[in-house]
Amino acid sequence: MKAVVTSLAWIALAATPALADEAKFGPPNATYQDECASCHLAYPAQLLSAPSWRALLAGLDRHFGTDATVDAKVMREIEAYLVRNARTPRRGEGAVLRITETRWFVREHDEVPAATWKLPAVRSKANCAACHTQAEQGDFGERSLRVPR
Repeated sequence: MKAVVTSLAWIALAATPALADEAKFGPPNATYQDECASCHLAYPAQLLSAPSWRALLAGLDRHFGTDATVDAKVMREIEAYLVRNARTPRRGEGAVLRITETRWFVREHDEVPAATWKLPAVRSKANCAACHTQAEQGDFGERSLRVPR
């Protein structure tokens, strides 16, 4: 049976690299999944803090070069889900808009050679599914990790 990591457990997990193999998240909100996964992976809410999610959602009209705006009702539902499930911000941390720029991501991926990010099968640090074969199911554990060559 898959373990589902809650927001509080994720905080402990992020602080304990030895447990990174157990990085599994429950299914996202259906509206969030429908809207956001139509363009990219519906990243687990626990990967950013509430201030980061709010800042990201406030700029959907210029979302990394794309207009990703949604209607107000959808926005409220998505924001409520993300903020409710966000991780606790670290002391002194501002709103980080890119998961790939969080301290946790940098620490977890520091051994990945720069050339790996440029592989045609990877293309970007934001392309989690290139290496984490079960990312779309919320599983970022090392057991399902397959780095393209």
